[in-house]
Formats: sequence, structure tokens, C-alpha cells
Amino acid sequence: MAGKESNWKFAEDFVIERAEIAGARQHSIELGIEPVSPATGAQLAVIAAAASATNIIEIGTGVGVSGLWFFTGAPQATLTSIDFEQDYQQSAKKAFIDSGVPANRIRLIAGRAIDVLPRMNEQSYDVVLVDADPQSVIRYVEHALRLVRNGGTVLVAHALWRGRVADPAQRDDTVTGFRSLLNEIAASDAVISSLSPVGDGLLQMTKLAAAPGN
Repeated sequence: MAGKESNWKFAEDFVIERAEIAGARQHSIELGIEPVSPATGAQLAVIAAAASATNIIEIGTGVGVSGLWFFTGAPQATLTSIDFEQDYQQSAKKAFIDSGVPANRIRLIAGRAIDVLPRMNEQSYDVVLVDADPQSVIRYVEHALRLVRNGGTVLVAHALWRGRVADPAQRDDTVTGFRSLLNEIAASDAVISSLSPVGDGLLQMTKLAAAPGN
């Protein structure tokens, strides 16, 4: 296990964050918000770039760490971001604009994600990130798979939930929810999935087109 932990640390230290991302990360930590790790953020950027993403939506804005990573990989994308905390969103907006993102590429929606998501258009996004209330993760992913286009990717941050998901002795509701999600996704023929151990775990699902007649 020590070797694996060294590899994880090396992967995190390998990433060099731009000053504006590092600044948003520090602000997030000061506010008690757990941002995606540097290595997770780098994966978000790679996935957005590989998808040539033009429309991205994230469930959970925070103060902009994940959004800044998305714009790193897809600088021409439009980012829609949902969060209940308006003050956090204003901090995120400032971080985006200060980093050079045009205001018309930022769409911030204040409200409870579970209320907002049903109103969003189906199959309209290239990438969807779920990084919000962990107790609602299964419901968020159901919406995310509806919103993402065929061939697009849904990402779930913190999918290993502080190392607890892999520990069979941990059985609280949040851990059980993540385990149920992982089991369902692994058995699904509607997506191609991968679970990365970077950061606190990143579940990746690429949505497949339904076969004719289905």
C-alpha cells in the first residue's frame, strides 16, 4: 500500500497549477470547501480537450477550481454551473473573469441542483461533472446521463469518498450510495466506465448511443 500511496502523491505533485487555479484552491480551502485535487483537475482538462467540448455543465460550482480546469482544456467552451451558494458562485465568476474567460461563456445558476436539473435540456452537453451533495449522487448521475450527449462523458468527483468506499467496514449512507452507484455503472451496457484513484476518486462514464430499436 505504501507504494501505491507514493504513486498517488507523485501523480498529484506532478501537476503544476496555474496561479489563478492555485489561488482559487486556497480560497476554497479557507472556506471549508473541498475542491477537486490537482491531478483530478488535470484529468478534467484532458477529458474536456479530448471531447473538444463546447458545452460543459457542472453540478457544484464551489469557488471555481473545477471550472478553471475545464477552461484550461476547453477554452472556447461555455460552462453552466449550478450551486446553492450564491456567494461561492460570485467568487467563482470573479476567478473565471480574472483568468481571461469571457463573461458570455459563464452561466451560473443559483439553486438546489435537484430542482434545477429537471429543467435542463436533454443531450445538450459534452461533459457533465457531478461534485455536489454526496447523499444525492445517484439522483445527480441519473440527471447527468440524461443531459449528456451520446459520446459525451459524465464525471463524478470524490467517487471513493475519502478512502471509505474501498473499506468494507464502512457502511454509512454516503458510502453505501457511492458503492451502489459504482456497482450499477459497472454493470451498465449504456456507458463505458472507468474509476480512477486520483484525488478522492474520479468515476468516468462515456454515454453510448442506444442500439437501433431500443
